[in-house]
Amino acid sequence: MTSNNSYPLHECVFRDNLKQLSILLRSHKYDIAQKDIHGNSPLHLSVILGHKDCMHLLLAHGAPVKSKNVHGWNPLAEAISYGDRNTISLLLRKLKQQSRELLEQRRPQLLQLLTDLGDFYMELHWDFQSWVPLVSRILPSDTCRIYKKGAQIRVDTTLVDFSEMKWQKGDLTFLFDGTVTAEKSLVFLDNESKVYQRLSYEQSDVELEEEVDILMSSDIVTVNLSTKPITFNRSQSGWLFRGDKRELVGSFYADFYDVGGVIIESRKRREHLSDEDIQRNKSAVESISKGSPSVDCFPTQRRPSLPRPPESVMTWEEYSGAERGRALTLLGRPQISKEMRKMFKATVAMSEDFPMEVTDLLNMLEVLTSMKHFNKLRDFVQMKLPPGFPIKIDVPVLPTITARVTFQAFQFRDNINPAQFTIPSDYRENSSRFRDL
Repeated sequence: MTSNNSYPLHECVFRDNLKQLSILLRSHKYDIAQKDIHGNSPLHLSVILGHKDCMHLLLAHGAPVKSKNVHGWNPLAEAISYGDRNTISLLLRKLKQQSRELLEQRRPQLLQLLTDLGDFYMELHWDFQSWVPLVSRILPSDTCRIYKKGAQIRVDTTLVDFSEMKWQKGDLTFLFDGTVTAEKSLVFLDNESKVYQRLSYEQSDVELEEEVDILMSSDIVTVNLSTKPITFNRSQSGWLFRGDKRELVGSFYADFYDVGGVIIESRKRREHLSDEDIQRNKSAVESISKGSPSVDCFPTQRRPSLPRPPESVMTWEEYSGAERGRALTLLGRPQISKEMRKMFKATVAMSEDFPMEVTDLLNMLEVLTSMKHFNKLRDFVQMKLPPGFPIKIDVPVLPTITARVTFQAFQFRDNINPAQFTIPSDYRENSSRFRDL
């Protein structure tokens, strides 16, 4: 049984003791991000229990919104379940602010690493697949062409956003310019419509409230990738005389490995949804399976706050002494949840001839995190891989969908045209072209 004195910040929040919480925070002796036995931070508890004064005080002292508990939920997810619109808006804004500040801290180092890498052209192909019948037929694929010059990156792509309910396709270009201020460094171009949108670090109030509406109308979803027991075994080829599989991928030889022990754990919660919400979301998913994804599957009117969840009868002693994770379903709104665990079978082809290092790839992908599928690739490549560069790799991007990413070409170039990193003069600005970015 855990000692009740092990988590003094948590206890203050649980008991809604704002005065004592303030004293402890001002002492700077306690870790505001500390997780208790259930993985909850003090901010988690303040949101789950509806102790708003404690929540505001914690956020004022920099409590992290991205922190996840043992079931994979962050405070924003718990706020959606609780259903208070103002709390959801506040945490969403704080989450974006904290992510921006973290990236800005890394920016000088990242720009130096990009500059030192050398200029290059690279192609990588995305091929999305699903184990759900018929879905693979209509999933998108994409060949990205990436140009890098100094601290500038250009990505030509047909896919900018992808989720269970919709995807954005077209003739698109992403520009990153590390030589200008952060506010002007990220731009998306729609080459068909000849418009561009600067990826603003700050959302307007209207855009933020629209995102809150979507969150309040959708399942709360978390996907965790468990790689603790991961194994890499050399793939075998041949019929009579079997041996380690080694093949050309593009123009580079690569050793193939079977990846074992990767488990995708996904959880969905919908206790905050009405029957109408659930039916509308189901219809949207069905439209995708028929090849007609909908981009207007959410209501346009503002969602009101939900009634408060019932008050918890659990005591601090019961909470802090409960079995790990067990108390998470006994606080807040009664959960309506669904869990799925699926073994992820994958292959990876590692090439020691490829002229880029994995660390260089990770630095480049950090710039591209605004494109969600690139973010998934970055998360997966951070694993401890066999020797070489992952020239072909299977990446889980959604609970039922994986992507096979193939690096088809790579050339160092010293003659890349600087004009490729500028917005064409005949393009006009449209600040709402890419509404989900």
